[in-house]
Amino acid sequence: MVILCVGFFGEKAMYLEFYGLKEYPFSVTPDPRYLFFSPQHREAYSHVIYGIEQRKGFIQLTGEVGCGKTTICRAVLSGLSEDVQTALILNPCLSETQLMRAMLNDFGLEVKGRDRLTYIETLNEFLLRMNKEDVNVALIIDEAQDLSPRVMEQIRLLSNLETDQHKLIQIVLVGQPELKQRLASPSLRQLRQRITVRYHISPLTREQAVIYIDHRLRVAGSDGRVVFDSSAVKLIHKYSQGTPRLVNAVCDNVLLAGYVDRTLTIGASQVKKAIAQLEGPR
Repeated sequence: MVILCVGFFGEKAMYLEFYGLKEYPFSVTPDPRYLFFSPQHREAYSHVIYGIEQRKGFIQLTGEVGCGKTTICRAVLSGLSEDVQTALILNPCLSETQLMRAMLNDFGLEVKGRDRLTYIETLNEFLLRMNKEDVNVALIIDEAQDLSPRVMEQIRLLSNLETDQHKLIQIVLVGQPELKQRLASPSLRQLRQRITVRYHISPLTREQAVIYIDHRLRVAGSDGRVVFDSSAVKLIHKYSQGTPRLVNAVCDNVLLAGYVDRTLTIGASQVKKAIAQLEGPR
């Protein structure tokens, strides 16, 4: 099996011109411009938007590693109306006090004191003020499966901040399938019962993978000169199991292999080289 040599990566910048691209199409960063709305990703996006705008309180979004959860969250933040104030927590490994402080900071509030009670009072005053101004408030917590039980309980208590008509804060818990398993625990039944909107993102089908690859190429400026044939897509989908992040990783190396081979038609040969590079020596 052919392994791409280390010097091969020195040519990466040159493949943009070869393929007529303006930027790298298969970066693994969560850029909303590259969000591919497969039916399942469209539904996930719509569920989160609906849960926030209709003030449903708790929303749960789950999916396997690399399925596009964080990208959807970024798109949601960009797609919400101006009368929604948002905060995003990316690091779930926090204590209850640290979580409250991170929330207040992200909402742009001046944090006074260092105790949790003061933080809760500050948050409550902020939420009541936003409600008076008819402004909705949403908190998105990524990688929520890693939250400690104590922090989970603190989050549940936040849902007690409400008026007679609706919740003052909408909380989106985003995580891997383990989040569903954790919420199934009897000790978290009170939190689980408060989740009214749920969605789980399933992998891309092979047909969706074809459209996904073409979508990212077009966003990156492709004029159609580079083509992935059916044998290439079949191998990419088999290796990635329909996970967008793995599709990106393979396709980025595939374009390098195609550049070295000086071909605009990507086939099984280039995909095998790319997978060998990703897997490393065995």
